[in-house]
Amino acid sequence: MTAVAQEERELLPRASGARVRATVGELLRPHRGLLVAGFGILVASTAIGLLIAPLLGYVVDLVVDGRPPDAITTPVVLLVAVAVAQGMTGAAGVSLIARLGEGVLATLRERFVERAVHLPLERVEAAGSGDLSSRVTNDVSVIAEAVRRALPELARSALTIVLTLVGLAVLDWRFMLAALLAAPIQINTVRWYLRNAPQVYTAHRVAVGAQQQQLLDTVGGAGTVRALGLADEHVARVTRRSLSAVDLALRGIRLLTRFYARLNLAEYIGLTAVLVTGFLLVRGGHASIGTATAAALYFHSLFTPLNLALGLVDDAQSALVSLARLVGVTDLAHEAPAAAPARPESAGVPVKLAGVGHAYRPGHPVLHGVDLEIAAGERVALVGASGAGKTTLAKLIAGVHRPTAGSISLGGVEPGDGRTAALITQEVHVFAGTLADDLRLARPDATDEELSAALDRVGALDWVRALPEGPRTVVGEGGHRLTVAQAQQLALARLVLADPPVAVLDEATAEAGSAGARELELAADRALAGRTALIVAHRLTQAAAADRVVVLDAGRVVESGAHDELAARPDGRYAALWRAWSDTRRDEG
Repeated sequence: MTAVAQEERELLPRASGARVRATVGELLRPHRGLLVAGFGILVASTAIGLLIAPLLGYVVDLVVDGRPPDAITTPVVLLVAVAVAQGMTGAAGVSLIARLGEGVLATLRERFVERAVHLPLERVEAAGSGDLSSRVTNDVSVIAEAVRRALPELARSALTIVLTLVGLAVLDWRFMLAALLAAPIQINTVRWYLRNAPQVYTAHRVAVGAQQQQLLDTVGGAGTVRALGLADEHVARVTRRSLSAVDLALRGIRLLTRFYARLNLAEYIGLTAVLVTGFLLVRGGHASIGTATAAALYFHSLFTPLNLALGLVDDAQSALVSLARLVGVTDLAHEAPAAAPARPESAGVPVKLAGVGHAYRPGHPVLHGVDLEIAAGERVALVGASGAGKTTLAKLIAGVHRPTAGSISLGGVEPGDGRTAALITQEVHVFAGTLADDLRLARPDATDEELSAALDRVGALDWVRALPEGPRTVVGEGGHRLTVAQAQQLALARLVLADPPVAVLDEATAEAGSAGARELELAADRALAGRTALIVAHRLTQAAAADRVVVLDAGRVVESGAHDELAARPDGRYAALWRAWSDTRRDEG
């Protein structure tokens, strides 16, 4: 993947602010009762907490008036009761708000996953898997953190600020005016931050996606990178993208540092104004020392919730950017797909390619005017040098990509309906869960007998029965580890269960090594019986066993015919490949 190609990726969209707000409303609507209950209890908790400052002020007045020590017993007991009541109601309110947030987050996750798995593979590849994976991991984590911590704290802080200002006004309206002197600085600070932060956070998210994509490209193609001597170049690319992400993260930290510095200035001005006001009111006989003390305590108690609320603007901005990236995917996937035509009834169907061309980027074609016909039930091996376009052609027939020129027909049906053709590559994923559940992904209603028959057909039944719990053994991440050959047999068994009329194998036995290759080739042969098959041949023994061999070179079909016919041509491309393959096999022997 060149740097230019990486930069020209069509990233998945990001939703507008209006669409994000609408989505939040949709997600909250089913939880309105919980929302009202949670905020109602938080209001009560905050109101109870506001009693602490006037009670302390009352104690100060008792001391100033020289009252006996037992006079403060009642207010002290009340202080303890207020603290306990505030703690209990606060915990209940935060718990309800957290439940609300978790419910909304669960719905958002389900909606995102549902939409993401139905995205056309062509669209995902155009954006790069790093873009989607960064949304699945980083963006979901940011939103989860905001829901679990920021949302309850923000709700509580906002209520505390509003009710504390009301409490100041009840003591004396001049205390509230003094406290509000800090508001212009705070408002301007937030406005300044909101102008600058979204661009930085958005750019950082994109940079992290590009970094992940480069890592995936470099690690996934490590063998090719080393073989071509490109290790230093790829390390440099990873370094550049990592430094770009780090630079944007540091810009965000600098913004945050300046943000809090301005908030500290606002605190200093507000507290000074409240203290001066209290001094003047007490000296003029308009307020008692206890009242002035209560006012100072009220404003001081604003420090934590005010800084927390304004500081959570940072978390809110980060979460909103992440939410916009997730909603952008869900909305993209809302596009209604075209109605899928009926699946062909016959076991194998003819495949016809007419003038097929494909380019991942405009002006850089990979395939040029490919004409190819595969008869129903015929098995064709596709061979050629690396970069000839074999995998691209296989993906076009399987419906992963759409051709940029020409047409493809699978028994009268266009590729991509998900039922006519199935693709198996050398990268097989074993899903976490029981082996039987993994198989039923291909056919959810399959019986145990049908699972056993599919496993037996690909030669896997014996080793599956030998597992600790047979087909009910947990495999995949955290479960029983399968060998490469076993994972490929599992994929071939899924193919048997799905029973598509067309099967495409893209070097499906390449990772098995010499020991397991023959066994897998036999398994593939049995799985493909009765189907129209295109095999991207990693081992030319597969080509020799096929009904026909098609040779690709630079995106064009240059030879087509039976193995014996092509191998006998003195100057043929396939004959040269076969001689090189045969010599290698003799040397290994």
